[in-house]
Amino acid sequence: MCRSIKRLRNPGQPATPEEFNAAALQFVRKISGFQKPSKANQESFERAVTEVAEASRKLLESITTGVG
Repeated sequence: MCRSIKRLRNPGQPATPEEFNAAALQFVRKISGFQKPSKANQESFERAVTEVAEASRKLLESITTGVG
């Protein structure tokens, strides 16, 4: 699933907010089945993208690599 989503964990080069948003958008599109939601669903769709991007950022900030 979502093979085209770019891997964001790259030691020494943190992901940008734009990269988190792009990955989250792809994920939400995939799971919702909508490339572009209707006006009735736009707010929910955008909120999901924001929440997935934020959860992804928090995940990467909390991961330890086992080095040290």
